[in-house]
Amino acid sequence: MNPEQHRQILVKYWGYSSFRPLQEEIIQSVAGGRDTLGLMPTGGGKSITFQVPALAMEGTCLVITPLVALMKEQVTRLISMDIKAMAIHSGMSREEIDISLENCIYGDYKFLYVSPERIATRSFQEKAARLNLSLVAVDEAHCISQWGYDFRPSYLKIASLRSLISDKVPFLALTASATAQVIEDILDKLEFRERNVLKTSFSRKNISYMVRNVEDKGVYLVKTLKKARGSGIIYVRSRKRSREIAMLLAENGISADFYHAGLSSELRDKKQSSWSSGETRIIVATNAFGMGIDKPDVRFVIHWDIPDSVESYFQESGRAGRDNKPSFAVLLYSPSDKNRLNDSLRQKFPPVEKIKDTYEALCNYLQLPLGAGKNSVFDFNMSEFVSRFRLPVIETYNSLSFLQREGYVEFTEEINNPSRVHFIVGRDDLYKFQVANESFDGFIKLLLRSYTGMFSGFVAISEEALAGKSGLSRDTVYQYLVKLSALNIIRYIPGKTTALVIFTEERLERKALMISPGNYLYVKEKYVARMNRMIDYAESRNRCRAVILLDYFGEVCDRCGICDVCRERNELELSKYEFDLIKEGIKDILSREKPDAGMLVKMVDHPEDKVVRVLRWLLDHNKITRDNDNRLSWI
Repeated sequence: MNPEQHRQILVKYWGYSSFRPLQEEIIQSVAGGRDTLGLMPTGGGKSITFQVPALAMEGTCLVITPLVALMKEQVTRLISMDIKAMAIHSGMSREEIDISLENCIYGDYKFLYVSPERIATRSFQEKAARLNLSLVAVDEAHCISQWGYDFRPSYLKIASLRSLISDKVPFLALTASATAQVIEDILDKLEFRERNVLKTSFSRKNISYMVRNVEDKGVYLVKTLKKARGSGIIYVRSRKRSREIAMLLAENGISADFYHAGLSSELRDKKQSSWSSGETRIIVATNAFGMGIDKPDVRFVIHWDIPDSVESYFQESGRAGRDNKPSFAVLLYSPSDKNRLNDSLRQKFPPVEKIKDTYEALCNYLQLPLGAGKNSVFDFNMSEFVSRFRLPVIETYNSLSFLQREGYVEFTEEINNPSRVHFIVGRDDLYKFQVANESFDGFIKLLLRSYTGMFSGFVAISEEALAGKSGLSRDTVYQYLVKLSALNIIRYIPGKTTALVIFTEERLERKALMISPGNYLYVKEKYVARMNRMIDYAESRNRCRAVILLDYFGEVCDRCGICDVCRERNELELSKYEFDLIKEGIKDILSREKPDAGMLVKMVDHPEDKVVRVLRWLLDHNKITRDNDNRLSWI
């Protein structure tokens, strides 16, 4: 494949004159038909690595992603660039999905976005072999690994596509964060034909990582943000706190707003847009805020609460400084945070019997009989569910998460689905109907003038827009649509905003619900290990922050020189080489004997004033300890 063709596509559709690091290597790899795993940091431009080669190839690129909102956003953007694209997810009716797949088979679509739980359904599997696929792109590929922090069993079904499509179709797996263990799991579970891993350094040299040990975080935040410049994100763990901190900042004259998943999609879009445009300076948010953020000039990301994994922290803090200008990632940490994180462990892993109670309550809430429901999709209102069954919110959420991990159910984030219309009669029959039913003629003409493509598939419409154009009330527009649907002229699906639950297996009896103690313990141990690595990061005072983060992902690097630990060491006015040389000299002596400080300074073969500075630093950072006789030991 000609690299120049890829650059021309980049310029034509995205307006960029050159690729970012690693993008071109990944594009050339998949264009050459090779299965490829691409590891790119947050904001590295992952979508371009499959969109550019797909536009240069014959056929359709299948994109698998669990983020329905991101899927819809990318499809909308591609369509705005006159590129044919569509999305299939669990928020659509079976009829919509079937029509969409048929249109994709015969309609020369370049991109088909699919949520992972759709892959295993019979309707998709039957039609997959008829799709002329050029490439399969698997986004958020770490979700396939049980070692990962966001495992989704539906990802394990993706490899089944191998037997349904041509073996010449390459797979491209993409993720922003994966340990060495997760990388091997991705290659294995997606049945890669070769070990082809392309990655760029995770190092973000423009980000200064800091941990601030503070008791009163509110006072620190207000004081710091009054001096700091630019826009930023403050991450918190609870919806209530997001509102409280935003109000605290606003009361102190700092432009701020809050964001969490409990807000309506319209309000979330409005808040994100206001922050992205610079109208709002700071957004205080739960981890629901992050998908689709492409604001390059975020100067700081502050974590009020300690995340429960390095992966989460690295992704969220990585939203700072995408313009490569100096930025800050700050973790606010107090002694009570460690206890709070350990306390959350009990809620994170409810007893197995509580998980089974939640499963039975869910089935009863959805009125699902035994033996039924496999691949069924239901609207799901979490707050109504816990209220009706008087369940504790956090324990219930985590029970549902465990049921998802075990492969019994899948959940989607809240989906904002607009109303859709599809004409199920041909143009000739529609004309006859209009002649015979004059009262509907004007409204049908309004529909046909306002939207195209309604004869070949479902098209998103807006009742408000139709009302505005026609002078009718919204309710009158709605009644027209309902009546035309009842007369079998159209299929009308009213819009709604809801989260969904998908049963990947039929409803089982309680005794058949297998949650093995061994697997439960295994998952818990992995969670605790990730949590402890995050605590180690927060409590470390002697290792470069960037070194700790990159070491977690198996990458070796020199100390960054700009994190809080490095800056404190820099104040010693010693080069890294001098500091390390003196430190190793001290360590070597203390491995053999236990002198006091005065003796030690004379024993090290370096200027005494420099040895004193390094020794003081090592004592302050608990690398060296004193016994009752003031004798020194290396810890």
